[in-house]
Parts: sequence; C-alpha cells; structure tokens
Amino acid sequence: MQRAKRQAAGLPVEVVLAWMLFAVVTTEILVTYSRVPSRELYHVSGSGIEGGLSRALVFVNFPVALVALGVLAFVYRQLPRRSYRAVALLAGVLCAAVLWPGVVSAADLDARPVNAVAAVGVLLALLLSDVVARRDGLSTKPWRRADWVRVALTVAFLVAALPWLAADLGLYSNGVPLLGKLFQSGQFLPERPGLPTFAPAVHHGHHHGMDGVLLVLTALLFSRRLGRRPVLAAYVSLLFCYGVGNIANDFWIEQVVKRGWTTWEIPDVTTPRLSVAWSLIVIAAVALWALWVRLVDWSGDEESPLRTEPDRIPARR
Repeated sequence: MQRAKRQAAGLPVEVVLAWMLFAVVTTEILVTYSRVPSRELYHVSGSGIEGGLSRALVFVNFPVALVALGVLAFVYRQLPRRSYRAVALLAGVLCAAVLWPGVVSAADLDARPVNAVAAVGVLLALLLSDVVARRDGLSTKPWRRADWVRVALTVAFLVAALPWLAADLGLYSNGVPLLGKLFQSGQFLPERPGLPTFAPAVHHGHHHGMDGVLLVLTALLFSRRLGRRPVLAAYVSLLFCYGVGNIANDFWIEQVVKRGWTTWEIPDVTTPRLSVAWSLIVIAAVALWALWVRLVDWSGDEESPLRTEPDRIPARR
C-alpha cells in the first residue's frame, strides 16, 4: 500500500523535461562563451573556459533559479523526511536570492561571488528532484485536448526563437535558406549604445528573449501538473506572462526596430518595476490564473483536474 502511494506521487516527468531543457542550454552557453571572443558577445569580459563558466553560472541564476522555485513546489510534499523538507526550504531561500536587485544585471553578465548563492539553491533543487525520482519513480499524465494548444504555442515560440537558438550556438541564422528572409541576424547595423562595436542584428551568445522562451516552455510543461495548487498556478502564470514580455521586447527590437520600420520599442521588462508594461504582465497573469481556477476540477483527483488518473512509471527496484 505504501509503495503504491509513493508511486502515485512520483516526480512529474514534466519536471525532468524542464531540467533536461536547461541542461542543454547551459551546455550551449558554456561552449559558446568559451570559444567566441568576448568582444562578439553581450556585456561580458571573460573569454575561454573561464568566460564560459562565468556566463553559465549567471544563466543558472537567471532564469534557472526561477524555474527551480517551481520545481521545489512540486517535490516538497513528496520528500520522505523532515530533513529533506528543511533542505527544500533552504533551497527555496537560496534560489530566491536571484530576485534581489543587482544579483543579475543585464548591464554586467560576468559572474560574481553572490551568484553562487542561487546556484547552490538550484543544485539542491536538482538533487531533491533526484531523491523523489529514485524513491517514487516518475509520474506521467494522459494526453488531453488542451495539450494540442500547448504544442501549438511551443511551435510558435520556437519559430520566433530560431535566431536566438542559433546565437546560443555562436551562429547567425541569416545564411540558412528561408530563415535569412524571415529573420535578420548577422546583418551589420549602425552602432547602438550597449552593443558590440560591430553591432549585428542578433549578437552571438544568449539573449533575454531566449530566457523568455525557456520560461514559457517551462510554464507550459508545469501547467499540465498543477492539480489543485493555487499558489503554484499563480506562480506558473506569472512565469508564462513574464516570459512572453521578454520575448516581445527582444524580438521587437531585433526584428522590427533594427529594420528601421519604427523607432518605438516595447519596454524592457527584465527587471520588475512599477510600470505600464509590468502592470500588463501582472494583469495577464491574474487572468490566466483565474482561467485555471475556473477550469480546474476541485472535487476530483488532486493530480488530475480533468478526472483522469495519471499513468505511472515505477521506479527501478
């Protein structure tokens, strides 16, 4: 009976997919920032393996620490002992350090000692995920009609992110057939403040628009397994809308403003502040959360708001 209960509370496979996604991007950043000269990147000064490790550490702070907070919400109740739960609380506090002003700044993306704080929190969240997976296995959920909406959104955002995906690899997308017509990437533009002197439309390296895509994809994954967790649902809604805001800002500047079609820019929303743009993000997040509250089945299975029992992948014994 106890074993069955543990398997019924296995680690959501969506959490595993999120960890895998960020592991891939972290590796890309490490390699790209190790091989591409810092002058061709954005607001970094180091080069070689030191530069790669530095930028990867900053990436683990933002946006990975934000995602780790959501992961901790998934695993907390499934941890076997109070000691593990105490570690989870500590990990949450450490991850939340990324929210402190100045811990991560777009104006200076070199790693600093303070960035180790959130990185340790992320590592603890990863280890706690492993504890739950090894003890209880993984849990999956049947495919639903709403998942087709998630797939459509994923495809749309990934298409918009193609120049950033190439930039993460230290490449330009303008040499690729069709993509070169859809997106500008390596075209040289007049010098702009804050950009490298050669000023391509899409600089090599990681972009905050790509961070937005990663947050959106994570929110779509996590939204499948919210169950009856209103606080987690609110956080995931905010992650989604925050991600969309970053995508809109970066994409608009690189693909619209830099073409000379307009001089108006969608405001930067990377750092939370009292502004119209952030007000719209919060309003949209509240609307998403309210939609979730309306759609969830409050009387059914906690893990399955649509009254379908999740399938389980048992742990190896």
